[in-house]
Amino acid sequence: MKTVEHFFEKFIPENYNIFLDINRSEKAFFGNVAISGEALDHQIALHQKDLVIHSVLLDNQDLSYDLDQDSESVRIELPETGSMTLVLEFSGKITDNMTGIYPSYYTLNGQKKEIISTQFESHFAREAFPCIDEPEAKATFDLAIKFDQAQGELVLSNMPEINVDRREDSGVWTFDTTPRMSSYLLAFALGELRGKTAKSKNGTEVGVFATVAQPESAVDFALDMATRVIDFYEDYFKVPYPLPQSYHVALPDFSAGAMENWGLVTYREVYLLVDQNSTVSSRQQVALVVAHELAHQWFGNLVTMKWWDDLWLNESFANMMEYVAVDAVEPSWKIFEDFQTTGVPAALKRDATDGVQSVHVAVNHPDEINTLFDAAIVYAKGSRLMHMLRRWLGDEAFSAGLKAYFEKHQYGNTIGRDLWNALSAASGRDVASFMDSWLEQPGYPLVTLDLDGDSLIISQKQFFIGEHQEKGRLWQIPLNSNWTGLPDTLTEETVIIKDFKRLAEQNQENGPLRLNTANTAHYLSDYQGELLETILDNFDTLDTTSKLQIIQERRLLAESGEISYDQLVPLLTKLASESSYLVVSAASQLINGLERFLDEDSFAEKRFKTLVQAVNQQNYKRLGFEKRAEESDEDEMVRQLTLSNMTYADDDDVAEKSQQIFAANKDNIEGIPAAIRSFVLINELKRVESQELVSLYLDAYVKTNDGTFRRELAAALSHTKQVQTLERLVEALRDKDIVKPQDLSLWYAVLLRKPFAQETVWTWARENWQWIKKTLGGDMSFDAFVVIPANIFKTQIRLDEYKAFFEPQLDDMALSRNISMGIKEIGAKIQLINRNKAAVEAAIVEK
Repeated sequence: MKTVEHFFEKFIPENYNIFLDINRSEKAFFGNVAISGEALDHQIALHQKDLVIHSVLLDNQDLSYDLDQDSESVRIELPETGSMTLVLEFSGKITDNMTGIYPSYYTLNGQKKEIISTQFESHFAREAFPCIDEPEAKATFDLAIKFDQAQGELVLSNMPEINVDRREDSGVWTFDTTPRMSSYLLAFALGELRGKTAKSKNGTEVGVFATVAQPESAVDFALDMATRVIDFYEDYFKVPYPLPQSYHVALPDFSAGAMENWGLVTYREVYLLVDQNSTVSSRQQVALVVAHELAHQWFGNLVTMKWWDDLWLNESFANMMEYVAVDAVEPSWKIFEDFQTTGVPAALKRDATDGVQSVHVAVNHPDEINTLFDAAIVYAKGSRLMHMLRRWLGDEAFSAGLKAYFEKHQYGNTIGRDLWNALSAASGRDVASFMDSWLEQPGYPLVTLDLDGDSLIISQKQFFIGEHQEKGRLWQIPLNSNWTGLPDTLTEETVIIKDFKRLAEQNQENGPLRLNTANTAHYLSDYQGELLETILDNFDTLDTTSKLQIIQERRLLAESGEISYDQLVPLLTKLASESSYLVVSAASQLINGLERFLDEDSFAEKRFKTLVQAVNQQNYKRLGFEKRAEESDEDEMVRQLTLSNMTYADDDDVAEKSQQIFAANKDNIEGIPAAIRSFVLINELKRVESQELVSLYLDAYVKTNDGTFRRELAAALSHTKQVQTLERLVEALRDKDIVKPQDLSLWYAVLLRKPFAQETVWTWARENWQWIKKTLGGDMSFDAFVVIPANIFKTQIRLDEYKAFFEPQLDDMALSRNISMGIKEIGAKIQLINRNKAAVEAAIVEK
């Protein structure tokens, strides 16, 4: 196992005084840093990557040093140990890799412009200045920046600017000293940025900034949301926001979704800016991302993981709190429904594949860190476990435990056990024992309920999709039943409850027996025999979350082979009269699952599209295309799902109305109402594809500064059925003036999903692999090029090709886990389709 030295063991930094001189025209920077700290050894090392070190001084005396590129370090010989200040001069190059110091490009009035910003998580601060680039090595930072500044340009950083008068003379921007923090949280952005500010209740200056290419009003929504969320967290955590400012900046090029740099959070534009022509879903997404990053200001920044193996602590907690915060400030959104329809199914699907990582994973080398940013596990599953824990403890005890945790460990580093200790003290419950089974082992349980005479048998076993080895794992499962008289927690493999008839009589007012009410715990329930029949017979009486849950569970049971997939066809037909977002979303997931069994343009697919039209007809008649004055946000979201399904199903009325809307807006397609724009664009390309239309879409894609509109155009263009169009799109993938590197994985996914484009795009990816690796190699989206085909491929030919290409790369630590998982995932789909295809087609044709 490849491991890495911890430089913090030999040198403990206390303060970095950094000066950077940035030259954008030459894509270079020069700098010096004075590092005050304590040397514990005569031989120490600092991290650096691709820097030129010009000198290392101690008390104005040159020290001998060696660059070690393998360990990304500069190794220094010291004449003494103890407290000291080392001064290093260095220089480096600004590259387009979206790590370290890098440019973001945008277009204003046809002119290409750029701003400079940073991305230091996970271990990229070393690309900007020599440092101990480890989360435990907390220190304070004094930052000063000079750059080739033009009129109207500015610099933002973690702290407020000081010495403004001196800057007007020298051109040097100087920022106040940060609190003690990890190197990956330092940040700055410079260029032609503008924004707006507001004050939180406790006086924190909240600001949202973007390039001048964005309308000034685009920052208003996020500014209001950020201000209110800070107020909520201060009340919930009972710990004040620790910095004088909370700035948020939208970057045209950004590898992740957002980054929680303390006091200067950076975002992809699509996750911070809200245009006047926006959807409920896009506003909710911005609100969730802002709330997520603000949760990190306490959990991650104020208190930080000791090492990367506790990364889940940062992300799972923030992913949970984003929903708690947004639900508190915008209760009408019922935002937990978003988690039920996105995070929950993603976690349940990924976590059922044998070989999946546990939430808590050992990290021996920084190259492994990006593999931990598994959205379905560290974010979605981890978040679900935190929701489960919060419910198990109660909100009051949970909040009190967090307050104690922050107060004890502020400005320090922790391990997961420290959080469990604080929550245990506040609640009086053994949190560590409860959570260990969920965090330290992969997967999750299937809880089966069956009747044997007058006895109810409840049992647990690990749930798998695809090939697997049974390991006999057990969990502490909160049953959360709607009936009284059942155990609170299932800890054994099996429990038998006698006198079921009497139990049923006592709970007859509570409806059919169900477990995991509100769907907050991370497991599936499999109801057998009359227990299932009673639920399905009373399906209409269930609340919407329970309906969603039953549909999700039956779909996943079919994925695993526990039940046959054709059983889902009659379940789909039961949903035609459902109007809630939760249930319509679950129906859409059923449609997507069944679609995989059907060959394009086959008789079965035509019948299936007729079925899809029938299931969605009532909502289409109710909602149509036009927003009504009195309609709810939920209606808009249901309309989007309905139009998506009807567009897939080639409904004639939907197609005709879509074309009318397109014709009325052909001179300004960006102005089509955002809530229906995607379906109008897709329908037009499906119905009347021409090279003129493709050119219109591509030109609009390049010119727009609206990230949501770009995504919609990419999705629409992926429906091409013309070779000439496909050739144009593939050629554009390597043209950074058309497709930004941050959006490559999006294009790859939408094109690879389409049978017409799949062969061409899959071949392109393999032939251009080294270019992809060079362009995205240090970037968190690189492994998406392993994950995406695994999510899509479903034939033996594709599996053989996938293995032939990726198995030789299994020694790449950044890719190995996802390659192994991908092979299993494709294999499971092939087995599923072979096992169920004939029965599913028959069930659909009979409808």
